[in-house]
Amino acid sequence: MTWNRNQRPSIIQNDRRHVWHPFTQAMTEVDPVIITRAKGASLYDDEGREILDLISSWWTCTHGHSHPEINAALSSQAETLEHVMFAGFTHPKAVSLATQLSGILAEDLNRVFYSDNGSTAVEVALKIAYQFWRNKGDKERSLFLAMEGGYHGDTLGAMSVGRGSGFFSLYEDLMCEVQPIPFSANWDGRLDIDETENIAIRELEKVLEQKQNKIAAIIMEPLLQGAGGMKICRPVFVDRICSLVREASIPVIFDEIATGFGRTGTMFAYEQTNTVPDIICLSKGLTAGYMPLSVTVVRDQIYDQFLGPDFSTALAHGHSFTANPLATAVAVRSLELFQEENTLDRITQIEERHCRFLEQLQMRRSVHHCRYLGSILAADLTMGSDYKSPISVFLRDWYLEYGFNIRPIGATLYLMPPYCIDENQLDLAYEVLLEGLILAEKKYL
Repeated sequence: MTWNRNQRPSIIQNDRRHVWHPFTQAMTEVDPVIITRAKGASLYDDEGREILDLISSWWTCTHGHSHPEINAALSSQAETLEHVMFAGFTHPKAVSLATQLSGILAEDLNRVFYSDNGSTAVEVALKIAYQFWRNKGDKERSLFLAMEGGYHGDTLGAMSVGRGSGFFSLYEDLMCEVQPIPFSANWDGRLDIDETENIAIRELEKVLEQKQNKIAAIIMEPLLQGAGGMKICRPVFVDRICSLVREASIPVIFDEIATGFGRTGTMFAYEQTNTVPDIICLSKGLTAGYMPLSVTVVRDQIYDQFLGPDFSTALAHGHSFTANPLATAVAVRSLELFQEENTLDRITQIEERHCRFLEQLQMRRSVHHCRYLGSILAADLTMGSDYKSPISVFLRDWYLEYGFNIRPIGATLYLMPPYCIDENQLDLAYEVLLEGLILAEKKYL
């Protein structure tokens, strides 16, 4: 169907009347942008205007929008099998994807549980950790450790371990028991990083001494807290945290929803550490931004604890669209493209460009704590800290007006482009990023 610009008024009217958008106050929000197509690193609105997608549509798009190879894989799969229930049935793409993931994940991360999105992948991980201990006969472990400022999704368990993100205070009475551990964020030029890491380690040691036998697992985002403000930590900090937990025989859960599939420069962020998790959660880039799909992958020894002569030890969890054939077919092709298109080399090039640009960014008095990791560039605004603060909304709207999808998270301004972005597009992104900050300085400083 060809897009007709005369459709715009009715679409906006019906959107306003019937659609409830995420993270949006409908009473004050401007009309949404109507996107009619996308290609490569760009979105196109109903007037044909190009918008460079510099946050990869909430960090999902990897190889680029409407990639011909992924389009072909999706179309081919739709011709043969669109969906089948996954209890009592299987299909080739689900088996192929699980086999591929097991092959690229380290050690014995071999058991793949499919679900629909990042929140549910985390929910599954928490349930697995909780039931793991009960299947072993230990009914005392119901406490989870989580890093302060972390974000793990919007379902109940995910909110519980992500309460430090600041989004979920309204729901605290519904949450499970969680013990926060300080997160030691690093940035270019930070001088007291050793001290802040040591403070966190001492706090963890104290918690373990007091509550070790109550703890079911620890969950953390390795190297990067995404929605918590693009906060980066050193690999050694991850290792020190996990080493202490491992000494107490507590399972380690890595939430790599945002960091997986190249975002931090390696296929998975944990590859830059000396720690392999016991459970890993993956989504977003898993399907290159095409389809809802997530996985929770566990070590064999955890999976084995759920085996038994009756259903009592089985994991009683599932989703209607578990391992959807369309989504898994897309994910299989996406993983192949990482090899065929040398995607990790592209990410290295983006990281090198971010590094060179950092000096210019640091000169702006409207930002501080500048940092980069893989395809991610971030800095904190020196004014305004609330989610959708006046300056963050100003910058979002100004960037969008000039054709750039850049959406600050509270006081954090960041870029996380699709890996297909070219040199000229990156040059434009840097130029416009600075122009917006200069205007914000005039307006708010």
